[in-house]
Parts: sequence; structure tokens; C-alpha cells
Amino acid sequence: MKAGVAGESLVMAALNACRSRLKAFIRGRTAVRDDADDILQEVTYQLMQVEQPVENVAAWLFRAARNEMTDRARKKRELPLSRFFTDDEGDTAEDELAETLFGVPQTPEEEYLKTLLWEELEQALAELPSAQREVFEKTELYGYSYKELAEESGVSQQALLSRKHKAVLYLRSRLRSVYEALTEEP
Repeated sequence: MKAGVAGESLVMAALNACRSRLKAFIRGRTAVRDDADDILQEVTYQLMQVEQPVENVAAWLFRAARNEMTDRARKKRELPLSRFFTDDEGDTAEDELAETLFGVPQTPEEEYLKTLLWEELEQALAELPSAQREVFEKTELYGYSYKELAEESGVSQQALLSRKHKAVLYLRSRLRSVYEALTEEP
């Protein structure tokens, strides 16, 4: 029993030694501070669950953090735009746009298309009134909650929801025409 406790305390000592560097590493690669804290906690938990001895704890932690960030990015990329366009589960033009915008391109053509769509999205966002654009960007691209945004801006959550809804309707219309133009048969 003492060997298990001693092994665990060595792991904790190694974790504590590189915790601040690991935290800075994660925060530098995530947009939302709470996500960074969650990733750090998840990686620490994973380390505690490892049954085999870990020779280089710091390297293991950084690799696990990188993997966790990648996993979270993959999970989130399907949500941001498509959930506002449809309630059904079928593939829609918006799902394809979201996949192109947030997915990992497999070919140079997909990379080029992704670049074009991001440029179109940025241009469409620039056309929005500043209040609508701010709510959309902060909630969709930067991970703010409506509560946080309401506290920061002094505007009610209901007003923020209304602004976001108007932005989504405009972006849906704007990006649908882009999608149709791109998929039109010559």
C-alpha cells in the first residue's frame, strides 16, 4: 500500500512542478478561460487514472492536453452554425457550410473553399449592425454565455437573445446564397 501512495505522491509532485507551464500552454491555445481550466482538470484526472507508470510526466501531460484540446475542437465544430438553421437531423446546406468552416480540410481545394467561406462569413459579419455582430461573435466564436455578456455590456439577456436571433437570420440568408452559388451546376 505504501508503494502505491509513494508512487502517487511522486506523480503529484511532478504534476505540481509543471502545472503553471501546462496551464499557460492550455490557455494560450483556448479562447475561453473556463475551457482551459476544464482541460487542465481533465488532464489531471486522466493522469490519476493511468495504470502504467509514466516515465516523463510533463511530456505525458502536454501530450494529453494537446489531445484533449483536439478532441474538444472536433466536438464543437459541428455545433455553432448548423444548430440555428434547422431542427431536423438531416444534412442541410448549413450543415455542409459548418463542416467546411469548422472541419479539417483534406485537400487543397477544401482548404481554399474553407478560406473563401471564412472570408464570406467575415464580410457578412461586417455588414451586421455592431450590436448584433458583437453578440454573435462573442457567443459563437469566443464562447461567452449570455449571462457573462449581459454583465459585461449592461444589456439584458433577452435583448442579447433578440440581437443574436436577428444576426442568425441574416447570416443564414447570406450564407445560403453563397452555398447555392458554390454548388450550382455549370
